[in-house]
Amino acid sequence: MGGGHHHVTPGSEPRKDQDLQAIKDAKIPIAWRDTCSHILIGLNKCRRETWWNPNKCEHDRHIYEECEYNAYLQRVEAKVQQNKIKAAESD
Repeated sequence: MGGGHHHVTPGSEPRKDQDLQAIKDAKIPIAWRDTCSHILIGLNKCRRETWWNPNKCEHDRHIYEECEYNAYLQRVEAKVQQNKIKAAESD
């Protein structure tokens, strides 16, 4: 079994260019405002419209969770690169 490769579902990519006004208008709590907030807006709208029925917004939730995972992988890779640069500078 090979590991390390993750298929990215279209629409689940983290974005740094967020519409801050739309996030504010959607009343996304500050703690949840990150590179996946654009997906959370739609997910929360679906949740409210379906009275938080877990079966109704499953696809949106999956996309949001995948986005958060992809954002995590980006942060890990950035830290690895940062550590390589620090190691090269200390040599």
